[in-house]
Amino acid sequence: MTSRKTLLPPMVRKKFEELQAKLSIEFKEPSLLYNAFTHSSYVNEHRKKNFTDNERLEFLGDAVLELGVSQFLYATEPGMSEGELTKLRAAIVCEPALVTFANELDFGHYVLLGKGEEQTGGRMRPALLADVFEAFIGALYIDQGMDVVTTFLETVIFPKIGAGAFSHVMDYKSRLQEIVQQTNSGHLHYEVIEEEGPAHAKVFVTLVRLEEKTLGTGKGKSKKEAEQEAARHAISQLKRE
Repeated sequence: MTSRKTLLPPMVRKKFEELQAKLSIEFKEPSLLYNAFTHSSYVNEHRKKNFTDNERLEFLGDAVLELGVSQFLYATEPGMSEGELTKLRAAIVCEPALVTFANELDFGHYVLLGKGEEQTGGRMRPALLADVFEAFIGALYIDQGMDVVTTFLETVIFPKIGAGAFSHVMDYKSRLQEIVQQTNSGHLHYEVIEEEGPAHAKVFVTLVRLEEKTLGTGKGKSKKEAEQEAARHAISQLKRE
């Protein structure tokens, strides 16, 4: 691989040093990091410098990301069926979610783009940002292995899963109902106990009870969303019991 250190302008190299500092990750081979953020349009405009775009790293990163998320879900969701695990994983690694992760890390600021792509707003293009996130995962995996990738995911993605950011794709209410029916332990009841915020941006706080026992509480922008979150918490509580 051609050394990117000598080919990239000093200002660009400095940006990537800042990124590594922000992520608390230091690449052993910085060229992998540069490669992850190199769009094909940049390569096309610098053909004499033998740059490589990030498409191969994206291919690898896609698989590594799926593995990392799969391992986490397998360990933390023992009650989920294969179909439910697949559905939840798909929501976590889909393009809109990856774009959210990339934007939170300000990855768009670091992408190396050709002038034409830059002028047409490529830096904020969803597909491009999702690709860069996957390419970064691929580069990190090659450079430092799966343990470091997992540590990165524990910072960026896993807390969102635990906080219920993807609850909307799962029918936790139905799962909770099935669990209760299997034990013949009573009837479930959902109740809105609080409404927070202004009228145009209300947040509902809901609890779910099994007879008189409170199993879980949840918040959401709608009553349905709050009920799903309450059911998710209830399932977690029942697992611990």
